Order: sequence, then structure tokens, then C-alpha cells
Amino acid sequence: MAPILTLKPGTAWADAWQRCLAVAPESFRDDRVLNLWATQWQADGRPLPATSPVDGSPVAGPPRLDEATAQQAVRASLDQHRTWRHVPLNERRARVAATLDSLTEHRELLALLLVWEIGKPWRLAQADVDRAIDGVRWYVDGAESMLDGRTPLPGPVSNIASWNYPMSVLVHAMLAQALAGNAVIAKTPTDGGVACLTLASALAAREGIPITLVSGSGGELSEALVRSPEIGCVSFVGGRDTGARIATAVADLGKRHILEQEGLNTWGIWNHSDWDALTAVIPKLFDYGKQRCTAYPRFVVQRELFADFLAAYLPAVRSVRTGHPLAVEHPDDPLPALDFGPLINAAKAKELGDQVAEAIDRGAVPLHRGTLAKGRFLPGQDTAAYLPPVTLLGPPPSSPLHHAEPFGPVDTIVLVDTEAELLAAMNASNGALVATLSTDDPATYERLAPQIRAFKVGHGKPRSRGDRDELFGGFGASWRGAFVGGELLIRAVTDGPAGERLPGNFPDYHLDGVTA
Repeated sequence: MAPILTLKPGTAWADAWQRCLAVAPESFRDDRVLNLWATQWQADGRPLPATSPVDGSPVAGPPRLDEATAQQAVRASLDQHRTWRHVPLNERRARVAATLDSLTEHRELLALLLVWEIGKPWRLAQADVDRAIDGVRWYVDGAESMLDGRTPLPGPVSNIASWNYPMSVLVHAMLAQALAGNAVIAKTPTDGGVACLTLASALAAREGIPITLVSGSGGELSEALVRSPEIGCVSFVGGRDTGARIATAVADLGKRHILEQEGLNTWGIWNHSDWDALTAVIPKLFDYGKQRCTAYPRFVVQRELFADFLAAYLPAVRSVRTGHPLAVEHPDDPLPALDFGPLINAAKAKELGDQVAEAIDRGAVPLHRGTLAKGRFLPGQDTAAYLPPVTLLGPPPSSPLHHAEPFGPVDTIVLVDTEAELLAAMNASNGALVATLSTDDPATYERLAPQIRAFKVGHGKPRSRGDRDELFGGFGASWRGAFVGGELLIRAVTDGPAGERLPGNFPDYHLDGVTA
């Protein structure tokens, strides 16, 4: 009989909220968060209702501003920018370092907010916070050489990012941008993370970092956050549809931009025999339910190796652990070590479940369909946002699962007979951020890897966004504008010598940054 689980004491949303009120009373008020602009926390905007994906219970929603107020916020950020850009580097470094110390002090609270707001398991929530802190420390330590001969942009950097990595992507970028001498603006993601971002921004603002944090719909605020002449650079992380609209706007304006977009990251299997290595890595590929830009939802497998592949894959996918991230058997138990919890919301879980059902109706073969029966849940808990792992063979071309990133725990498998088919299937989405090819022969890897249209290609091992000095970008439609990672992030948000061509993916050139 399965043990009866309970919420670990001290981890309830109410506990986290009370801690936020105590730590940063200037930015949290009663049951809502505030917007930060013109150096003040503002009780403006219309708070939207929001629920936690963990159990469907209420959490703080984003206080959505209208376009006119957002324009005021952008103009105020330009005023901050004009002052901050003249602050000496040593002082900027000291203020960013002090912010990192404060984030470290409140690491567990930031991670707990991520659990409730976006459903991250405890281990991954802590890692998100730690990667932000450790990554920015690397920039603080190396700022002098990276900024030598470079100047801040003419206006602030506007950040619009998806909900899945509020700390290690968004806060990390904001603090590096500020270190480089820019004021920064961030729009809170509509789907989650507003309280975590509010707390992190409050800690940074106390140290004098020129941060503006606003909430609102992308459509309503895009005129202010993308097209405003005050904006020096637009940094976007999200889907291709929204990214394409932003790309059109910034191209018309000739504005500096960093647009990281989705792509179907693939894992190819060709003349491969190290199945134990594949079995070991499969559960790790399900981290956070594959709700990340570097997830691998597609396997392209040599047909004659399919039986061996299944023998390695299926036991691994059956071992994946899911459930309530804060459920324990005994009060003193550590929080569970899960691979993933819920998807971002019940609507996404339903959408993906419907896509799976439709793909099967049109001919896809279900090789594995997990169940929530063995998940770790509280008695009577709402599980509408949870989706167990699913694996489909041969998604039909008419299905979104054939050509787009599912952003959930759904794997698809495509069988191929030739190297040409392998490459075509691995390049199905016109560009990706990462890819991997498992093959025994190094010469085969060296010959095929350059033909895979992904920014990073691993040999039998997954690739990731990377930290510190590792570059990051994308090919094809997965990326537009300047690349980031390592010193390229600083170059992307500063001006260098006259006539400089930034490494990136632009309409008239592609420069990878490795040899630039």
C-alpha cells in the first residue's frame, strides 16, 4: 500500500508569502505584488487571478499595466540609464556583488517560490537560483577585461522572457546587462514566476541596480517594451510566433536584439552500440518535464537498431519520477527527488494530451504511456496540470508533434534507413539550439555533425545552454540577432569599435563567435 503523503511543514504557499512580506515589504502588499518603475514600487496595474500548477490553489498574479503606464516606465528607465552608464565599473561590480550576496541569503525562499509558481521540483528550483548567482559572479570577476574598450548602449535593455527559468536566464541576464552599464527592464511572464522575480528585483533595487519590473500582456506592452525609441536593446526568450513579430519590429527600427526561439532539438542514433550510456541519460532528459529550450523530445533512430534502442529506452523512461514537489511521508523527510512535477498549467497539460490523442488517431504508435497512479501526490490533490511521460513512434506530418517542440514530457521517435534521412529528420524544424548524435565511429560523427543545424551538437551526450564562458545561440529560425554566453553576452549589450559585427544570426550574415 502506498504511503499517505503530507505537505512538508513550512513549505506552504502561505508560508512563502509571509516570508516575502517580511523580507521585502516594499514590494509585496497584502495579497499582491507591486510593479517597480521610476525607482519606486507602484501599486498600479490590475492584478490577474493565478493558480499554482502544483495543486491548483491560488497564488499571486501579475499586476498588468496598460500601454500608457508602460511607456512612462520606459521613459523613467532611460533616465536611470543615463545616470547608471556613468557609474564607475568598480562601483557597478560592488553593487552587483552585493545583490548576489543577498540572493544567496534568500536562496531557499526564491527556490520555494519557483516550486509554487512554475512547478519546479526542489532540486531543480535550487539549481535555477544557484546558476543565476554563480553565472553572474563569473561576470563580476571578469568584467574588467570583457568591458575593455566597450561602452553601454544608448538606452536600457528590455527583457521579455518565458516563464521556465526566471532566475538562471532572466535575472542572470538582467544583472549582467546592468554590470555592463545598462539600466534594465523586465516584463514578468504571464504564466508564472512573478513573486520570485519581484523578490529578486527588490533585493537588486536595494543595492541601487537600475531595474524596472512590469507586468502586462505582450500584445499590449509590445509598443512600449519593443518599439519605444528609448530602448537600446530587446532581449527575448520564447516561441517562434511571438519572436517573429518582435524580429520584424526590431528590424524595421534597426534596434539591437537578442531573440532566442524554440526549435525541435533532436537526438540521432546511427551505428551505435553503447546502450548502457543511453539508458543512464534518458531520465535526466525528462528534467522539469522537458519544459526547457534545450530539451530533447525527438529521437531519430536507425531502423535496424530500433529493437536495441527500445530495450535501452523503455526501462529508463519507466523509471521517471513525478508528483507533488513538496509532498513527504514524514515531516522530517527531505523533499522528494523528482524528475518533474506539473506542467506550467492545466491548460497546457490538456493541450498536449489532446495532441497525443490526435497523433495516435492519425497513425502514431504509442510505445509508452505513463500513468499518474504511481506518482507522489497528496490525498485528494488536484492533478489537472500533471501529464505522465508518453512516447510515440512515427508522429504523422499533420501533427504538431511532428515538427514543433512539445514543451512537455512527450517523446517522439522517427525511424530512418539512410544518413540523408537521418539528417533530414534531425533538421525538421529549420534550426535548433542543441542536438546530439550517438554513433560509435568518431569519423562518422565528425562528418555528420556539421550538417546538423543546431548551435551545439553533442557526441553521445546532451548539450545545454551552458554557463560562464560557454557560448550560446541557434541556427535557422531558432535564433535571431546577437548570440550570448561568455563574453558574447557582454558584447551583445555594449557598443564596441566602429563597424563591429556582432556574432549572431542576422538577415545578412551568420557569425558564430568561436573564431570572431
